[in-house]
Amino acid sequence: MSNPIDEFNDYRSRMNERLLANDNLVIKRFFNLDTNCYSEGILPVKTKEMLGLVASAVLRCDDCIKYHLEKCYKEGITREEMLEILQVALVVGGSITIPHMRRAYEFWEELEKRA
Repeated sequence: MSNPIDEFNDYRSRMNERLLANDNLVIKRFFNLDTNCYSEGILPVKTKEMLGLVASAVLRCDDCIKYHLEKCYKEGITREEMLEILQVALVVGGSITIPHMRRAYEFWEELEKRA
């Protein structure tokens, strides 16, 4: 049986491939821009992923939250750091972010179980 992390990553990969197979220049350029934005630069990848997580929570994009949570986890973010990141998102985004924080926490628990 598949777990939520594998289900999310499999679906994301499969659908990204299908989207990119259409050879739409704007979509390809945006995906490239996104990839390059989060690569190592003056700011380290870890910092960029933390910023991405805050922005995703404030914008209430569960798929983006999952993506950045996993990236943050791989970059060595601790549970305590993750909670402070979500705390910033809560202050910026307000109480409407709470349901997304719940799902984020649940996904984080899955990441910890997997380790």
